[in-house]
Amino acid sequence: MKVLVIGSGGREHALVWKLRQSPRVTKIYCAPGNGGIADDAECVAVDVKSLDSMIALANQIQPDLTIVGPELPLMLGLVDEFTRRGWRTFGPTKAAAQLETSKSFAKEFLQRHRIPTAHYAICDSSQQVREALPHFHPPIVVKADGLAAGKGVAIAKSKDEAATVANEMLSGRMLGEAGSRVVLEEFLQGDELSFLVVSDGERVAPLVAAQDHKRVGDGDTGPNTGGMGAYTTRTIVDDQMRDWLVAHIARPVVAGMKAEGVEYKGILYCGLMMTPRGPMVLEFNCRFGDPETQPILPAMATLSGRTMRPSAWSWLRAGIRGPTRRARKSWAWRMRRNWTA
Repeated sequence: MKVLVIGSGGREHALVWKLRQSPRVTKIYCAPGNGGIADDAECVAVDVKSLDSMIALANQIQPDLTIVGPELPLMLGLVDEFTRRGWRTFGPTKAAAQLETSKSFAKEFLQRHRIPTAHYAICDSSQQVREALPHFHPPIVVKADGLAAGKGVAIAKSKDEAATVANEMLSGRMLGEAGSRVVLEEFLQGDELSFLVVSDGERVAPLVAAQDHKRVGDGDTGPNTGGMGAYTTRTIVDDQMRDWLVAHIARPVVAGMKAEGVEYKGILYCGLMMTPRGPMVLEFNCRFGDPETQPILPAMATLSGRTMRPSAWSWLRAGIRGPTRRARKSWAWRMRRNWTA
């Protein structure tokens, strides 16, 4: 089997490393890849900002499976275009990826489906920001609506600072088009948790949870980054909490998307805050996280003390086409047996 991995970072290197462990994989391409990945896969040039470039590459190398790493190709509709051509692809469609590509869509979706999240206001203008701010107490979270490479979030210590940051985003000076709409949010206190599941469009199965280091400075200080390292252990969440997160967050998200006419297949990354009021959703990513993938994939093979290569292929197949009636029982059994840490 030839596999094409789209992307060029540590996440993609971890995916390539994991794929190399399977005897089913005979060739791995990574586009565009990087110098480190070149030791484990053939790196090929591509412009991940261009659908035409990625389609041309796939036409050339004819992969049996494509795994999408970063978020931009999902926003561009890469999975839609590849699927339309009959090419097997792991990842959600453009419509499903709105959970990540639009913070306002995600917040309204969470509210519609009564999934726990922070109080918020969506603002398209400075006037709306001024009208919304009296409903918040500092600190106030200001988020750009669009994709900003993990850097579109600011925590303002005062209402004046929140107004200034929001206006900078809305003007386009800070983040360009990504800030053309902003979301003001209640500040939540607690421990952040990255909780990833795989979905076949109906069912969900959890991976091991992880935590990453967001702030740029020591002692959790300074502005947010896209993540500066991550770790996972057996004790981040216990079995009871894992099952609660599946039942009250991950499964309702997939069911809610299906109820709205959008099938969610692939990885669903739930960025959570574990607050005294209970777990609450901060954000969604619609692909493997970076840097969370780097500790999660090795943990799949080590935390449970069992090899997980067969189940890894089960979730890849499920995330592409959904399990067949015959496979559903086996898939669920493997997940119960192998995915718990």
